[in-house]
Amino acid sequence: MTSRAARRLRRTSHRFGATPKVVALGGGHGLSASLAALRRITQDLTAVVTVADDGGSSGRLRDELGVLPPGDLRKALAALCGDDEWGRTWSRVIQHRFTSKGEMHGHAVGNLLIVALWEQLGDPVAALEWVGRLLGAHGRVLPMSAVPLELQATVRGHDPAQPDVTSTVRGQATVALTPGEVQEVRVVPQDPPAVPQAVQAVLDADWVVLGPGSWFSSVIPHLLVPELAEALMQTRARRVLTLNLAPQPGETEGFSPQRHLEVLARHAPKLTIDVVLADEAAVPDRESLDQAAARLGGTVELAAVAAPDGPRHDPEQLAAAYDRIFRMHGRIGPWR
Repeated sequence: MTSRAARRLRRTSHRFGATPKVVALGGGHGLSASLAALRRITQDLTAVVTVADDGGSSGRLRDELGVLPPGDLRKALAALCGDDEWGRTWSRVIQHRFTSKGEMHGHAVGNLLIVALWEQLGDPVAALEWVGRLLGAHGRVLPMSAVPLELQATVRGHDPAQPDVTSTVRGQATVALTPGEVQEVRVVPQDPPAVPQAVQAVLDADWVVLGPGSWFSSVIPHLLVPELAEALMQTRARRVLTLNLAPQPGETEGFSPQRHLEVLARHAPKLTIDVVLADEAAVPDRESLDQAAARLGGTVELAAVAAPDGPRHDPEQLAAAYDRIFRMHGRIGPWR
């Protein structure tokens, strides 16, 4: 999409004087892809982010200081930075990682900034708002739960030497890279408290976007926080499920697009989806995907949303796909 087309998309999206309230749920690079697209078409955007990360800089800060893992929250904030010089600069700064032979090696600047504000303010939500203001973020970022979570998975064949043995795998980083077949995930504590602002954002939304991202470690965990899951089922918002461009080595190796939907339904059998968005080149069997989407109450929208230079979503193409879905599938709220 050319810059002129992108400007036309933004003008058209704002034609009615108000924009849809959109909540995007996920974590890591998948959520960042959605946010980078959605900030182009709405001025009312909230990210609700997983808090189960236990690897790298986030895991070290979590273990040492007992805080929520900041890494996925940082990535979401970086994705909400604007395309002007201020936004590009701050996005690079908070994503910068130190390289050394000491204890600072691998820490991201944004992680340290977020944790410092948490300690100063004693309020995770207020601290993230301060970081967002500093960055000029086009939206707000909220953790999905008020406590750090441990992700556990039932995996068959986690030990390649015993492919038929089922075992419990603990930790998001381990689950994401398991060579076995993930059959189920859960969080500890089992009934974690949701962040009230995240629940209210879902209830107030016009559209809720779930995915793309690591299916078992970034997408499904939102459905395992009882208050958040209940809000997702009660909200009057329409729900969009965005599929990945390809199965991920490890947790979804060999998954078809429709199997992603089947796994989601097993973890949240009462959840309905209005639209399933997938890249047209990533769906070899449209009929099977249509049937899987229909079982969730939804329809399939295919679009060319992959970037030409690698397996990632193109933000402008994805923005155009979201904008088209918001227009074609009805609008809820005063922005119509």
